[in-house]
Amino acid sequence: MSKPTPNTPPERPNESPSNEQDGTVEERVDTTLPDAQPVVDRVEDTPATNVSLISGNSKPRQYKVNNPSFFMQRGYQVLLVLGLIAAFFLVMVYQTLFGRIEQPQQMVTIEQGQTYYGLLPQWQNQIPLFSASVAKLYIKSQVDAPLHAGIYQLPENPTIAEALQILEQGAKAAMVKVQIIEGKTSKDLYQALRDNDNIEKEVLTADSDNASIAQALDLAGILPDSVTNSSDPIVNHNLEGWFAPDTYYYGEGTSDKKVLTDLYKRQQKALTDAWENRAPDLPYNSPYEALVMASIIEKETSVPEERPLVSAVFRNRLVKNMRMQTDPTIIYGMGSRYDGNIRRKDIDEKTSYNTYQIDGLPPTPIALPSAASIEATLHPADSDALYFVATGNGGHKFTNSLAEHNQAVKDYLSVMREKKSQTPPQ
Repeated sequence: MSKPTPNTPPERPNESPSNEQDGTVEERVDTTLPDAQPVVDRVEDTPATNVSLISGNSKPRQYKVNNPSFFMQRGYQVLLVLGLIAAFFLVMVYQTLFGRIEQPQQMVTIEQGQTYYGLLPQWQNQIPLFSASVAKLYIKSQVDAPLHAGIYQLPENPTIAEALQILEQGAKAAMVKVQIIEGKTSKDLYQALRDNDNIEKEVLTADSDNASIAQALDLAGILPDSVTNSSDPIVNHNLEGWFAPDTYYYGEGTSDKKVLTDLYKRQQKALTDAWENRAPDLPYNSPYEALVMASIIEKETSVPEERPLVSAVFRNRLVKNMRMQTDPTIIYGMGSRYDGNIRRKDIDEKTSYNTYQIDGLPPTPIALPSAASIEATLHPADSDALYFVATGNGGHKFTNSLAEHNQAVKDYLSVMREKKSQTPPQ
């Protein structure tokens, strides 16, 4: 076969005659290699391409991996975990001892028999990460004397460390017990403080009266004008109802002014909290009127579950413009004249307090009501009852009509006659 002359145009690489020999094909392929070279160059310039993977002629490139040993890695992991645990424990200890509970400055009463451990739930509920176990360990290691009964003033937003330091001081002072029973009067409270030789007399002097006591305590502004301007000596400047009944402990030498001020603040808070959350459509125009009603409820029943029912009766009577007709108001209006019995003439006597003779509420409370009676006043039971009378066996019978009430009275008298007949003669 003759080779093509220079004048013969080269055949195109992709055209091959069917009768072409193998050698000629191989020669044409060889002549096209220079044309393919730029493509190879581009491939070699690509960093991600490993030529050995394509041709298989070169060994894979070896890389030196500089990683820590297995045991060194495990060591770092263990140290990290231990460090996290230690950090968490330190935060927990700090929060337990120095985390602050959100509360205003206030007086705290510690009853006889209470322990430091019994105070922990309040902190535990309000401080994140608070640990009762850490707190108990701290108390055991730092506090020597048992918790002493008394009234303590805690600062605003205290830590448990601060609170414990204040409470611990109580063991170093002699404490005086002041006990005021629910339903007792402010007159009873004044006399109890006068009779206590360990209470310094600053307010309750020999010649003090309602007006001077209110002035000394700077509490005159809490009373309605009808009370401060009343010509009735029982009503005038009477602070009845404004002191929270309870058992208190004070250090020897505490003044009567401090005791009375503390009791007033506790009662004011109980009344304010209950008033702000009161039920709708109550016939009371002010917190003071609610305090008056609470004192009547306190005197009418000592059975806790009856308080809302008694409250409902008086609410219903006031709404219907019925007189309250409650015996404790007669007794309070009689003052020192009361000898333990209510007679017909006492019921018929019109005093400032006798609700058989006056409309609506008496001018002031008639006793020191408990927080429970204040709550019952402002959350009466859902009842249509208008009357109640003692059963003679504890508690009262509540009725909706006068006929039912009269029958309940007859039943009560029958029970009392039977009891009297069974009582052996003295």
